[in-house]
Amino acid sequence: MSFNGFFYRLLGLGEGLPTCKALKRSATHQAAFTAWVKAQVYLNWTGPFFKAYHYQKAHFPSKYRVQLITDEHRKGATFFYDPSIGAENFQFLFDLLKERVLQLGYSLRSSDEQQVRHKRYTEAVERYFMLPPASDVPGSDLCNQLYGNIIIELIKVNKHPGYIRFTANSYADVYFSEPLPFLELLEKVLQPDEQSGK
Repeated sequence: MSFNGFFYRLLGLGEGLPTCKALKRSATHQAAFTAWVKAQVYLNWTGPFFKAYHYQKAHFPSKYRVQLITDEHRKGATFFYDPSIGAENFQFLFDLLKERVLQLGYSLRSSDEQQVRHKRYTEAVERYFMLPPASDVPGSDLCNQLYGNIIIELIKVNKHPGYIRFTANSYADVYFSEPLPFLELLEKVLQPDEQSGK
């Protein structure tokens, strides 16, 4: 450790300052994720989380906890971790959401991991930021924003999963199309009617 690093730690000056780095997946992680997708393990949670989203809208209890995000220009859902899912499955579910958004024509603008060290715990946020393709709405001069910019975040506390936040942020501007419904996006990403190919 450098003298400055030691000095900052001694005085507690660096505490709470976030660190940020590019989010990269190892070859081992990617191979395990590919096998997980091929085996359709995700079917254990995609449909149930979609159902839990609707139950939350209707104020009904469900097996999995979901919180709705209903700001004016920000729609989304927060999917809370349940120990029955398992940390690796939850991590893969986070990556699956990103892959499904990319299949809709979006491009990955950035992927990063941010860490904040608090006095009693460390918070880590893995984040994917995706943009719709640059195109006009057919027959108009409006920029087609589809569902808006999409941000998917996995929040962990002391390396334990907490929740996945899935949001679509839209532009309220005369040059942009009206955003497509978030529920439609959620259905395309979670594909609740998908059946096992086994």
